[in-house]
Amino acid sequence: MYFPKSVRLCEVGLRDGLQNEKTLLDAEQKLFLLRGLIDAGFPVIEVGSFMSPKAVPQMKDTDDLFKALGSPAGVELRALVANLRGVQRAIDCGCTKVKLNVSASRQHNLRNINRTPEESVASFAESAELARDNGLEVSGSISMPFASPWEGTTPVEDVDSIIEAYLRVGVSEISLSDASGMAMPAQVNELCRHVREKYPQATWWLHFHNTRGLAMANILAAMDAGMTQFDSSFGGLGGCPFVPGAAGNISSEDVIHMCEGCGIETGIDLVKLMALTVNLKEMLSHSLDSYVLKAGRNEDLLKG
Repeated sequence: MYFPKSVRLCEVGLRDGLQNEKTLLDAEQKLFLLRGLIDAGFPVIEVGSFMSPKAVPQMKDTDDLFKALGSPAGVELRALVANLRGVQRAIDCGCTKVKLNVSASRQHNLRNINRTPEESVASFAESAELARDNGLEVSGSISMPFASPWEGTTPVEDVDSIIEAYLRVGVSEISLSDASGMAMPAQVNELCRHVREKYPQATWWLHFHNTRGLAMANILAAMDAGMTQFDSSFGGLGGCPFVPGAAGNISSEDVIHMCEGCGIETGIDLVKLMALTVNLKEMLSHSLDSYVLKAGRNEDLLKG
């Protein structure tokens, strides 16, 4: 198995994690967590999303977070958008990178953003143009590129068509997001090799949910195919409110611990992150799905 020398991790807990929580954290609590993630060394952080506060009340203060934080050095801050209004909100609050999303599953796309995949694709050009005209970078995400609970295994041709739609509007940074947690390592390895070979002009992120305990295996399968950029969520927060049984994302602590044990550099201070995640646990008042947070690091056992 091939292990890269280093990987980049994007912390998505503040968005993909908190949007699923019944406990609504206020802006000050989120700022505390955000500053802690920056201090721990995450190179990329998904701060929130610019969605309707009525639809996603957990994200109602994303604008305030960007205004309060500004543009700290050494970290890329991004947010999810669904339409032109979201892009405009990003512009107005000083966000410098937005992420578009479409699902390769028709049913998931309808449940998630109330549009067919074709309607989402049709809006890419206008949203990307508005963002770039105002100096914002644009990335794209494809949910359900491996499988969906409604249609089953996703045809590679469906994934290719969305990738090509992104490329046509100038979006070449693309995330493959296993929102249903149905991906299998062999399939992940095959699709990653396919897209890297067919679309060499693109750069890739992988986003795995740990619904069936396979997220870490899928990360390793993606690494073996040459992928080096992954989303993760502190405490394993997350899931998808529109997918039956979709549990949380892969835990940031667990991914970093695995990488350190395999000699893969992340640039992230695991001890600082674990301390911050304990604070998160106290804020949310429930247990978190992080093996390392519960059991400790390997080296902690040796110290004992």
